[in-house]
Amino acid sequence: MNLGRIVALDIGRKRTGVAMTDPLNIFASPFDTIPTHKVVEFIALQLSKEAIDLLVVGYPRQMNNTPSEAVSYIKPVVSAIAKRFPGLKIEYVDERFTSKLAQQAMIEGGMKRKDRQVKGNVDKISAAIILQSYLDGLAFKNLNT
Repeated sequence: MNLGRIVALDIGRKRTGVAMTDPLNIFASPFDTIPTHKVVEFIALQLSKEAIDLLVVGYPRQMNNTPSEAVSYIKPVVSAIAKRFPGLKIEYVDERFTSKLAQQAMIEGGMKRKDRQVKGNVDKISAAIILQSYLDGLAFKNLNT
């Protein structure tokens, strides 16, 4: 059976972090950071190289569970992707605290301070955290079915 990958996006105003699963869709890895205005082109390029079964997009919420102001620049990007690739399944995942978790992961992983200050590193690690939390949720659902 040939699985397509699952790709996660942590869409920011200027930059978007990208993470992908391994070929068996077991674990998430940081992949790249791209300018947000080039996300649709990036998806097109990835789809030309390999199958993507699902796009997971970080959806920022405030502590009271309402959407954060960041949704105002995330939704148009997702709409453009959905319009260009109507067959691509897209799901939103709560992304609260992912930037803090990414910072912590970089510290625990021994990344040098200089490298931690590169904003693109935080973005792609945040995308990997979003994707891994999605995968963990899937595994939990499968255990309980």
